[in-house]
Amino acid sequence: MGQRVLRNRRTLYERDSQLAAVDEALAELTGLGTDGAAPGDRPLGALLAFAGRAGIGKTTLLAEVRRRAAAQGCAVLSARGGEQEQRVAFHVARQLLHPRLAGASEAELRASLGSWYDIVGPALGLCAPTEGAPPDQQGLRDGLDWVLTHLAVRRAPMVLVLDDAHWADPESLGWLAAFAPRAEQLPLLVVVAYRPDELPEHADAFRGLPGRAGGRPHGLEPLSADAVAGLVRESLGDHADDAFCHECWAVTAGNPFEAVELTAKVHDRGLDPTEAGAPLLRDLAAAVKGSGLIARLERLGPSAVRFAWACAVLGTEIHPALAAAVAGLGHEEAADAADALRGARVLTGAETLEFVHPLIATAVYRAIPPATRVALHGQAAWCVTDDGQGATAAARHLLETHPEGDTWVVRQLRAAAGETLRAGAPDSARGYLARALREPPAAEERAAVLYELGSASLLTEPATTVNHLRAALQEPIAEPALRHHIVYRLSQVLAHSDRLAEASETLAREIAVTGDARVRLRMLSEQFMWDAFRADEPDHPSRSRRLARLADRLRGRDLTERYVIGLRTWDAIQRGEPADVALHHAERALAGGLGWAEADRGFEVPVLVALAFMYADRPDRTEELFAAGIADYERQGWRGGHLSFAYTLLGYVRYRRGRLAEAEDLARSGLRLAERVGPGTPAHWYALGTLIQTLLARGRTDEATSLAEDHAFREPFPAAVVFPDAQTVYGELLLARGLTEEAAAQLASAGRRLEPRGIRNPSWCPWQLHLARAQSDDAPDRALTTALDALTRARRFGAPSAIGQALRTAAEVSSGEARLAYLRESVACLERSPAAYELACALVTLGTELHDAAHLRRGLETAERCGADGLAVKARTELAATERAAL
Repeated sequence: MGQRVLRNRRTLYERDSQLAAVDEALAELTGLGTDGAAPGDRPLGALLAFAGRAGIGKTTLLAEVRRRAAAQGCAVLSARGGEQEQRVAFHVARQLLHPRLAGASEAELRASLGSWYDIVGPALGLCAPTEGAPPDQQGLRDGLDWVLTHLAVRRAPMVLVLDDAHWADPESLGWLAAFAPRAEQLPLLVVVAYRPDELPEHADAFRGLPGRAGGRPHGLEPLSADAVAGLVRESLGDHADDAFCHECWAVTAGNPFEAVELTAKVHDRGLDPTEAGAPLLRDLAAAVKGSGLIARLERLGPSAVRFAWACAVLGTEIHPALAAAVAGLGHEEAADAADALRGARVLTGAETLEFVHPLIATAVYRAIPPATRVALHGQAAWCVTDDGQGATAAARHLLETHPEGDTWVVRQLRAAAGETLRAGAPDSARGYLARALREPPAAEERAAVLYELGSASLLTEPATTVNHLRAALQEPIAEPALRHHIVYRLSQVLAHSDRLAEASETLAREIAVTGDARVRLRMLSEQFMWDAFRADEPDHPSRSRRLARLADRLRGRDLTERYVIGLRTWDAIQRGEPADVALHHAERALAGGLGWAEADRGFEVPVLVALAFMYADRPDRTEELFAAGIADYERQGWRGGHLSFAYTLLGYVRYRRGRLAEAEDLARSGLRLAERVGPGTPAHWYALGTLIQTLLARGRTDEATSLAEDHAFREPFPAAVVFPDAQTVYGELLLARGLTEEAAAQLASAGRRLEPRGIRNPSWCPWQLHLARAQSDDAPDRALTTALDALTRARRFGAPSAIGQALRTAAEVSSGEARLAYLRESVACLERSPAAYELACALVTLGTELHDAAHLRRGLETAERCGADGLAVKARTELAATERAAL
């Protein structure tokens, strides 16, 4: 026992610079400088990374970090990556956070975690996953960020230590790599150590994270001969001579782990640490690692070997009884084996065992004969299941076994995949299901496994999802409900991959052979929805008539009927039917409830119904529905594409209300979230279109141009219908830049695309209004015809904002008394609408035309409230000129 204490508290040789960095970071974290004085207004967090090859002393250094942090009153979170646990999702996150939260009751946890309980709880092992759609990965990371941030603030100062980061599971490591830069804004010191040559690609961020190493980790080098001599004499006594110490350094190449183990061997053998004993060191050093270690293990006897193998298969945090069960040993025999392995410095611990060093664990695991290793993993899967640890604990072992057509294996892997997917780790779930598919499952289960595999890939690999779901439809499917779910999911992923025609055709084929009337109605509603978003729909007028006939006879008894009525609402908006008609159907759709995060449903129809109120000049109702919808998303942990759409479209609502600064902030938030999903996605087009339009309204044309260029906002435009319409926004941008000919071409092309589809509401897409302006210089008569046609359509729709905007455009391309009449009517209409920016434009234009200071002042005040800086400058200039002329 005395020797164990000595080894655990040995001197850290030649790590002065690393320890100095640790001390500096701890001093700033605890609020005291190295001289004991306060360094600043508040404690400062940091990131420290230590990199070095196996055995170089990273674990010993981190143990000293933990000791020093605890001595200075810091709360310490600690975790270690495990070679055998790399495919266990959130294994490291659970080590870090679970101990700090697990002692609380469910009520206390719910009070502490709030809305994050159902999102992060399953990932951290605090509660079982809930039914329904899983959180997306970004939402889960945001939740883990929240938990760690609040822990750091409540338990400040805090130190988070992660050893063997190269073996951390991808979910935990990806989260920590993204979170670590925030440590500098928190009372949190993050310390990680890893082997640089084994750090996986998904953790490359650790190689260059900002921190005290100037963006680089602190490297750990082998010890010098003098340092090894100090270590030897500390362990064996000052009488160890120079020749002996130098030979210790030579045979270990300065590797601290090997040097420590070598001195322990020397002590065990009773070898005199003098020049006379030096020739024996090379053989002793060989016994410390590789084949020498295995030979030493075998000398302990077959029971010890079997027990060590079982421990190597189980990984970290090994329970002796479980290891005995895996090894097939009785209680006494296992206890003797554990004692022997502790005595040989292979294992350490009592109630929970672990290998003395990861190098030993790796060597033991790799020494297990392949067939035996597979069998032990199979035995481990049964044992952890019998131990009550569940399917997920068994699944990592089943991944290492050979396929044998075992239905129990398939069942465990499917259960583990379901738990893991609902906890927010789709990559791990895919691994389990892919292995289940290779088992293989029984013929009647194959379609279900393919469906689950496709569903696990939905958010991250849509093309893979399509392949799996199409394969599932080729299998014999006994349950009609399963087939229907496969079709729904397949059409959804095709649509979200900008393959709307394929989504519609998939549903059409199934509608033709489906006998159940309610299922057919559900499929029709899905088909109507995807066709509504198709820019290349071949027969929009026919679909519109069929949709109207169907919706008019439905009463909204269930969600499917309300979805159909909601689609009828949107069709009325796009076609420019009277606003009252659209709002009538919108209220019908909402009457029975229309949640944004319904299981197995898209979010599109509830969003469209909410937007209908905005186009009909009732934006308060839209914002009320958006607030409820965003709350649904956040409760569900959806913080990727779903939340991007919500923020972007809420920004679009604010833009149309003339609250331009708020619109810009929301659109930028939506764009940031969309960029997580990926460029070229519908979410990306929505966010860019809204932000460009907002910047133009604020008078920042150059910034809008740069944004469009940076993000390739130009042709080819998406196949899906997006709003604001991307081609129309691009034409508006060209017009703002004075490129009237190019603008006219783009806007006319937008008209040719939308007109045959019956999309004729200038409130939804004002391509005609911008085209009239683009035509006004070269073809004034044509410009007036275009503007008046748009005005007729706006009057038919009936929303004051649409009419007022169309009147202002008609005024711009008219002259004389007609111009003034249109402007006066435009102001009158816009005063009855929520479109504050459009009102400001009309007031400034009318005031300029009449040289009327009152109108200009009102226009200036309205422009300033809107944040329309460019318009405000113009209004001030005109107002100054008008006031000078009046003197």
